[in-house]
Amino acid sequence: MTFSHFNRRLHLYLGLSLLPWFFMYGISSLPFAHNQFFEKRDAARKLPLWTVRLHRPLDLAVPEGEENLRALGASLMKEAGIESASYGVYRQSPTQVNVYAYSFFKATQVKYFIDRKILTVEDRRFRWDHFLTGMHARGGFEQEGVLQDSWSVIVDIVSGGMIVWIASGLYMWWGVRGHRLWGCLAILSGTLSFALFTWRL
Repeated sequence: MTFSHFNRRLHLYLGLSLLPWFFMYGISSLPFAHNQFFEKRDAARKLPLWTVRLHRPLDLAVPEGEENLRALGASLMKEAGIESASYGVYRQSPTQVNVYAYSFFKATQVKYFIDRKILTVEDRRFRWDHFLTGMHARGGFEQEGVLQDSWSVIVDIVSGGMIVWIASGLYMWWGVRGHRLWGCLAILSGTLSFALFTWRL
């Protein structure tokens, strides 16, 4: 088998294996680009996005610095009866700490009001646009857990696979002499438009 034959097979089967990821990143880009459209459609349903599940008093010590916020978030989720390996913690204000626990299909927000010593738990209604943008943006190794790290590793592999798929396609194109001119024009037009938007935006 020559390198050209190997490259064609690599390009074909790599592209087929990446199909779910191409579809996911392509389709999930639409809610990002047309956020107002999806928000208006959802607002027309006149349904609350967040529903309060729990509202009760809680006296919990809150650390002054930011370095122990994640441990505080875990404590707040335990108090709220929430089990989630994926969550973020941040200070909404000097008197409020929010915990955002999420998966692809559901999201829960825990709010702790320090001055009033009140714990509130809200569940977010499922929306397909949130599901898609959540998949698109999911990544990183800041979460604990084998499954969470595995997703991030797969995203790295997919990113590398896309680069290899592009490179193998360029090699195939360059091997067809009759298409080199049109290919150069396509690459040039794409590069110029990308550079123009990058420079102006």
